[in-house]
Amino acid sequence: MYLEHFKLNELPFRLSPDPEFLYLSKHHARAKAYMESTIWFTDGFVVITGEIGSGKTTLLETFLRELEKDVVVAQVAQTQISPIEFLQAVLVQFGFQPFKMRKAELIATLNQFLVEQYAAGRKVMLIVDEAQNLSNRVLEEIRLLSGVETTKEKVLRIILAGQPELNEKLDSPELVQLVQRIRLRFHLTALTPEETQAYILHRLEVAGAHGRQLFAADTPPVIYRFTGGVPRLINTLCDTALMIAFSSGQDIVSTTELKAAIDELQWVEFAARTNRMRAGVSALPDVTLPRAVSSDEVLARIIVAHGGEHVEERPLRTGRIIIGRTVDNDIQIDSKFISRHHCQITTTSEGSVLEDLNSTNGVYIKSKRVRRQHLNDGDVVVLGKHEIMYLDERQVRGRLAAIEPTGDHEAIEESGVPEAAGDAAASN
Repeated sequence: MYLEHFKLNELPFRLSPDPEFLYLSKHHARAKAYMESTIWFTDGFVVITGEIGSGKTTLLETFLRELEKDVVVAQVAQTQISPIEFLQAVLVQFGFQPFKMRKAELIATLNQFLVEQYAAGRKVMLIVDEAQNLSNRVLEEIRLLSGVETTKEKVLRIILAGQPELNEKLDSPELVQLVQRIRLRFHLTALTPEETQAYILHRLEVAGAHGRQLFAADTPPVIYRFTGGVPRLINTLCDTALMIAFSSGQDIVSTTELKAAIDELQWVEFAARTNRMRAGVSALPDVTLPRAVSSDEVLARIIVAHGGEHVEERPLRTGRIIIGRTVDNDIQIDSKFISRHHCQITTTSEGSVLEDLNSTNGVYIKSKRVRRQHLNDGDVVVLGKHEIMYLDERQVRGRLAAIEPTGDHEAIEESGVPEAAGDAAASN
């Protein structure tokens, strides 16, 4: 192979999912944050979709590697199975031998296991990859499992990952009850041209390039044109190009070697095959919102301040924003008093709700620490040394409508000044 020739320690563009090589684009970082949110919430239920090769499995592997020891995980990847086979597969992951059990016994065993783990202070998580292949009957079993709870809270966290067909399946009328259980739905798009170049450099660096440029400066735009920013396609093309450069005795991949690789793969430009994954043209919005609510209307605003000075203003539409210290949050507050993922604000047509995400220093409103609070117009939320003012646009519009003048004649009458006197005053 070409490792010695290019002085690399590992193959930089292997197709197998390796968390060591994970490149967190803006979208990948956000998808990972949504996966992590399943740990914060007792009813965490997240759906992540993306095209083939978009990096879903690598994200899952990275997420699993970073889990704390108090999290018990069942990971199911074989999804073309019956409901009974699915329940058996989950129990096998939890250490049972369930193959002689009837369905009622499978369900009872699984429910008892979940409650016992909760009582022992452990979190239980179910992760299903390639979930687009699940039948509606299996998805119904998942819905029932998501409802297992103690007297206080639900006991199973769930992540479903799959291709875009999963969203089409979830939107069918038969699965309305399941969709109501889902907290977040996120569609993973392809890399942008800039991210494609950064992705290549990142993988080469992890593989031991130590800053050496193994691809000529004019190659990344060509790579993007033929891969559309899809990570798996980038890996395939770059690996083939490195092999050709090695065979030709070249120390760097130029457009000549890249063209030879494209010819060998018999590829045409990505846009000629499909534009479904083009960066910035997602098949779905980032977060799938309830159909009855417009995602464009600004329902509220928040103003972030520090030391009395305005830092940031953000409109709130239907959906969820996460506030924290790291860049993978929707609003980043870089302060030692702010936790990595500090709190979230969920906005619906009914209003906005603030939730503390188990932050270290807490969330305060009117000097009182709150865990979950419905926000009212004018509320000031204190996070460490920062303040966030909440302004409800619906109430503002309501107040404006209430005081809107209806005409000069009516305004004069309301003031109690006769019309003639008003004219006289004007002439003076």
